[in-house]
Amino acid sequence: MAEAADFQGTTPSPARRWLRRTGALLTGAPLLAGVFLLPAVAPAQAASSGTVSVSVDTLTPSAPAEGDTLTVSGTVTNKGKQAVTDAHVGLRVGPLLTTRSAIDSTARQADEPQGIFSAEVGGKYVETFAKLSPGVAEHFSISVPVDELDLGQDGVYEFDVSLSGQTSAQPWEHMLGVRRTFLPWQPTEAGTRTKTTFLWPLISAVRMTAQTGPGEHQTPVFRNDDLAKEISPGGRLAQMLALGTGLDVTWVIDPDLLAMADAMTRNYQIQGDGDTTTAGTHQTVAKQFLADLQKAVAGKQVVALPFADPDLASLAHNGTRVTGSLSHLKDATDVAATTVQTVLHITPSTDFAWPVEGAVDPSIIKVATSAGADKVIARSDSLQETGSLPYTPSAARPIGGGTTAVVADSRLSTAFEGDLTKAGPTTLAVQKFLAQSLALNTQTNQQRSIVVAPQRMPTASQVRAMAQAITALEGGTWSQSQVLTAAAKAKPDPGATTKIPSRSAYPSSLRKQELPRTVFEQIARTQDKLDNFQVVLSDRSRVVTPFGRAINREMSTSWRGRSNAAGTFRQGVEGWLNHLTDQVKLIDKSEMKLSGRSATIPVTVQNNLVQGVDHLVLRLTSTMPTRLNVGGKAYAEQPVDVSGGHSQSVKFTTSANANGRVTVIAQLYTEDGQEYGAPVSFDVKVTEVTPTVMLVIGGGVLLLVLAGFRMYTQRKRAAARQAGEDGPDTAGEGTEEPENPEDPSERLQEESGARAGASEPEQPSDPTPDTAPESVDPSAAGERVDR
Repeated sequence: MAEAADFQGTTPSPARRWLRRTGALLTGAPLLAGVFLLPAVAPAQAASSGTVSVSVDTLTPSAPAEGDTLTVSGTVTNKGKQAVTDAHVGLRVGPLLTTRSAIDSTARQADEPQGIFSAEVGGKYVETFAKLSPGVAEHFSISVPVDELDLGQDGVYEFDVSLSGQTSAQPWEHMLGVRRTFLPWQPTEAGTRTKTTFLWPLISAVRMTAQTGPGEHQTPVFRNDDLAKEISPGGRLAQMLALGTGLDVTWVIDPDLLAMADAMTRNYQIQGDGDTTTAGTHQTVAKQFLADLQKAVAGKQVVALPFADPDLASLAHNGTRVTGSLSHLKDATDVAATTVQTVLHITPSTDFAWPVEGAVDPSIIKVATSAGADKVIARSDSLQETGSLPYTPSAARPIGGGTTAVVADSRLSTAFEGDLTKAGPTTLAVQKFLAQSLALNTQTNQQRSIVVAPQRMPTASQVRAMAQAITALEGGTWSQSQVLTAAAKAKPDPGATTKIPSRSAYPSSLRKQELPRTVFEQIARTQDKLDNFQVVLSDRSRVVTPFGRAINREMSTSWRGRSNAAGTFRQGVEGWLNHLTDQVKLIDKSEMKLSGRSATIPVTVQNNLVQGVDHLVLRLTSTMPTRLNVGGKAYAEQPVDVSGGHSQSVKFTTSANANGRVTVIAQLYTEDGQEYGAPVSFDVKVTEVTPTVMLVIGGGVLLLVLAGFRMYTQRKRAAARQAGEDGPDTAGEGTEEPENPEDPSERLQEESGARAGASEPEQPSDPTPDTAPESVDPSAAGERVDR
């Protein structure tokens, strides 16, 4: 049987591979013996190894099959102070790694020469260097037929690329540097394939403000133009879109990204210094990005997160005791499907919740499902296995209450974190991912559903590494793609843990980045102001929609680790709302003078908004109603309805009862009794009856009384004289003796008295209909309201 495998065109048999490995071991036995026979200083000399840095920049194919040629390329750099001579790069096939933890351990020691005992493939499959000067990097590339590697059973092998040479201090050949990586070996299709779901997250940071322009289309204002950089060709999101288009992945999209990109397809503004803005110019880029995205997701599964990707853990730990916080999560969930349907013309799944890094506790689960989601994407380093399962169970776990925890594999999910801008770390990340995936598949013959949930906003280099690994995985023989909904519906493993970790087990590193309670209190304050403002508007959607979405953005997960930027954004939202509410206000009034018992006091309401306001009530209150009342009471109210860009003068009738100064307060209210805006206070000086007027009136009355009394006494004396002069002799004559002529001045007084008695004297405080009409303009300084 062994000989049959030696025929041309056939692959080496396992027996031949065993013989080759045994021969290599026997060949190396004298060398090992020599190592053990070295003097005591040998270990100290070995400790000086590792002076050459080895980088494996490419390893193709990542998962070779029978008959393939493996190409390994990279660089070697002498980090020491002495030149390395007679150097060569060689390839070594290390031991079979049968556990996932063994792969982790090997990755941690990726550049440590200690522990390398496997022999080089040798022969012509090396690259030599006569001299490696200090600080100089040299490129290498070695191609070797896979058959020459003598790979045995299926599984994951440690694969080492080493640099050997000598220095003047150590003039013998020894290993000076190594780079450990992994070689997945599954040449034939596995009997059972793992169903793998890879999440492809299209998520960006918050870019849009609550501010919009006054026109009909409400031109949006962006914090900066960074989103244009991300969606432009070569940008992070543009690369993610281009690479993800050809992959079998589940798209996880923040609807806020779609809303922002859609807003950029029309006129938009970018905030500048102070209150200045500049016109955005990337409409074409935004249109192309959305068009490409529509094509990419056609026929694929799309999971829509709640709008702006709210921080579920922060909400659960710090926001639930603040009234109204959970309602914002519900609003964000409700608007998610509508946004995706409007922009991408597809119906997404909205029943998945994704806490930060998949870390969960009971409070997070409760909040995550409060808005309608019944599936929570967790991670296995949070929902850890507590049993004795010898393999990784499927992702789906029923955790009670009709909720399913979809537990992503932590090793696979974190494989592409860190700096992957250089080729070496990228290659190692890809090979480690494939190794973990194959090791997982070989654990058992039972088919399982595994989910990979990478970081929310991977960098462009991380995206490229992810795409490279998925491409290799899809072309491999041990895995098959599956969408997220199918993974969530897969039959749960009865031995898998379903116990949610306690709140105290939540990682402290994540807790330090949470939004504090003060954030949710500020959000509640902003919402209260918005509630009071919107009830007076004739077109509420112009304000409710942009501010509602801005409040969702205030809770975004993207603020983690960016507390200063988050605070600036919240202040901007609240400040702009205050600016808008201040556009409807009362005009200040100066002191007024009231010279009469009654008069009309005007109060002006100004509306500088582009839309009309109604459902407002203006109340005018007298602080001393016994001296001055309004409409016969301490206060009076009148409805207010003002068109956009106009002012309205509201008039109140007042009555004075006594002289003196009275403070009057004007305040706007909503129809439900909530104060709106700042009050306006002004003084009214009542001068109903002045001392001079009282003296004049008193003097006139006294003259009238005296004149009447004199007239009465004169007439009485005249009548007495007439009676005495008339006698019996003259009683029937019918003649009358004329009276003595009176003094001319007395006659004048009598005539004056007669005229005065013809009518009642006019009271200066009586109401009359001739009050002059009030000006609708604001009261001027020293304003006087006269009779």
